[in-house]
Amino acid sequence: MSTKQTDFCRWGLEVLATEISALTEIKQYINDDFAQTCRMILACRGKIIVMGMGKSGHIAKKIAATLASTGTPAFFVHPGEASHGDLGMISSNDIVLTISNSGTSAEILTLYPVMERVGIPIIAMTGNPQSAMATLAKIHICIAVSKEACPLGLAPTSSTTATLAMGDALAVALLQARDFTADDFALSHPGGALGRKLLLKVLDVAHQGQEIPLVTKDVTISVALLEVSQKGLGMTGIVNEQGQLIGLFTDGDLRRTLDQKLDFHHTAIEDVMTKTPITLQENILATGALKLMEDKNINGLFIVDQNQQPIGALNMLDMLKSGVV
Repeated sequence: MSTKQTDFCRWGLEVLATEISALTEIKQYINDDFAQTCRMILACRGKIIVMGMGKSGHIAKKIAATLASTGTPAFFVHPGEASHGDLGMISSNDIVLTISNSGTSAEILTLYPVMERVGIPIIAMTGNPQSAMATLAKIHICIAVSKEACPLGLAPTSSTTATLAMGDALAVALLQARDFTADDFALSHPGGALGRKLLLKVLDVAHQGQEIPLVTKDVTISVALLEVSQKGLGMTGIVNEQGQLIGLFTDGDLRRTLDQKLDFHHTAIEDVMTKTPITLQENILATGALKLMEDKNINGLFIVDQNQQPIGALNMLDMLKSGVV
């Protein structure tokens, strides 16, 4: 079989077109059943247990993870394992969300009588409102699509995309109902780049103590340059007698000073410093510091306390090393 590059692209585009159409179809199912499901989950005193077999199981795992990370406690339980002991993980305070495109998953239906006996409410998400899973559940959310993207009509494609999208719609609707904030999101994502961006404060990134480049206002330019060189941040802060930050001297200031042909060994740094430098308070997120640096087109910042005394310093390289950028 000779296959052209154009064939691959055509087939790929056909899949996307079919799945886009499927997503358009399921918009009609954001209805009273969807709203009732949201209200029921919000009132739940336990967790949301998500179940599915085969490809629906993979989608169920993703939906459970999305719910859990957006403020709705949830986890996935494999229906097959549930029949052999894992059902003990579910309590009467929980809600079970069962997922199956056909709505006839034998492994899940086997669990229905047990969950009903314990008093566990069941929400079914299927592509067949007349199926056993749908009719036996307390609430049913329809995810029916007219066509799979697979030309054989066998491999779950459009149906799994529709199910995943419906799960996202459910999770985000609940997120908004809970007034879930970026800070809340950060608490469940402490690791990796996402956690660093959402949790790191400027002091977590900044140089502190003896690493802060500082000189007093009466030292000469040459002494200030030595401090810039030794601390390696491309700048130094200038403080007054009370230790308050009153100025800044950077590599850029040095270039401008060179044009003035000043005597670096006799001119006080106070005469050439940048006055009223841009500063931050310690409770600011590192991402906030990055935005300020980008907006002001500056490469370094000082963090000061309530008395305007410097307690930290950082530059763009520190942002890069910490993974904020």
